Amino acid sequence: MFQKKTFVLTRQHARRGRQFSPDTVSTPSPNPPLANKPSNFAGPVVLCLLVMLSHIAISGGRVAVSLTALQLGQGTLEVGILIAVFALLPMLFSIKAGRLIDAIGPWKPMRASIISVAAGTFLPVVWQSLTGLIIAATLIGVGHMTLQIAVQRQMGLSTGEERLRNFSWLSLSMATSGLIGPLLAGVSIDYLGYRSVFVLLAIAPLGSLVGLMRMRRYLKASHTQTPVVTQKQSVSDLLGSPSLRKVFVANMLLSTAWDTHMFVVPIFGVHVGLSPTTIGFILASFAAATIVIRLVLPWIQHHVRPWQLINFALIVTALNFLLYPFFEQVWILVSLSFLLGLGLGSTQSSILALLQQHAPNGRAGEAFGLRMALINGCQVALPLAFGALGTLMGVMPLFWVTAIGLGAVRWFTDDAEKHETPAALVKTDSPTSQKQP
Repeated sequence: MFQKKTFVLTRQHARRGRQFSPDTVSTPSPNPPLANKPSNFAGPVVLCLLVMLSHIAISGGRVAVSLTALQLGQGTLEVGILIAVFALLPMLFSIKAGRLIDAIGPWKPMRASIISVAAGTFLPVVWQSLTGLIIAATLIGVGHMTLQIAVQRQMGLSTGEERLRNFSWLSLSMATSGLIGPLLAGVSIDYLGYRSVFVLLAIAPLGSLVGLMRMRRYLKASHTQTPVVTQKQSVSDLLGSPSLRKVFVANMLLSTAWDTHMFVVPIFGVHVGLSPTTIGFILASFAAATIVIRLVLPWIQHHVRPWQLINFALIVTALNFLLYPFFEQVWILVSLSFLLGLGLGSTQSSILALLQQHAPNGRAGEAFGLRMALINGCQVALPLAFGALGTLMGVMPLFWVTAIGLGAVRWFTDDAEKHETPAALVKTDSPTSQKQP
């Protein structure tokens, strides 16, 4: 009787997938536990929404901080310092932020970064002075930088076409928030005032924080501990890789072209007698083009390899800057800005995918951080360098200097595809080949 009952119980437990034999050693399932699988809040789309809400705060915050400083009676120098502060500390600390994310995973850095953005956005509501605005710009800039690196690293854990698709969605979300943020800031100041605008902008990162809390278990479970490295690592290791070096150089010049357009076109417009509304319309056509191209980018990337797309954008952008100062007709300038937006807006997802492919295992966050440091360095140095150069040479040579630089980079990246390997197309940042959403 005892043996019969034991057999029945054993059979019942076996049906449930359980075994109680004393000689059996329990081993973990190769599949992740159900609790670790991403919920409906944990896909790439939601990650894009989180970074988009944060980007609304920084893109709108630049406008709101600048206009508030002017309203407080500050001069052009102080406004320039405020704009530089948004990028100064990110330039200095983005590589360390990337290393930290590689070491401890995305959850804690993302939580701290969103809190930083929310605090920086809300600070001018209660403290409107030059010091308060500088602290606000610092908190927003550093917070958004850290969040962006963490999200880029997380989106890169997929493989192949899925990775390109994820980065395309991320690029589209950034383009959309880049259009919404300044518009929201300008309208809010006109109708609600210089304090209420920061209240509205602070709502965006608070919404991002709510979404992040729903993703906590997934983000914690998605981090894979990398092996302890005894050999000293440095940024020179990343720059020493021919594949990564070409990506960094191309990204830096394309980012410079983006910032040059935003910086030089208003000066050029005033030089040829265009009204502020017309200049704004020209810049808006550029922003609209970045959204348009990113809507169709997943289809384009299905037919065009990343370096083909980057090299084509370098050629189109260089020709655009070469021709731009020869025209004063508004419809031509609008068309050139739109074409420029199509070219520059098509490259970000390819660059992010290439960085993820070629970064050493466990150092993808550091690679994204180095990219961010180079971009922020350009954003700090470009207005100063081009301002001095424009004073000596005028506005038109600024376009041509940028065109020459883009042409030189196109020559530098001519053999970039030779460094591509089939293995790189499926590489992930984890030791396994398991896909992450």
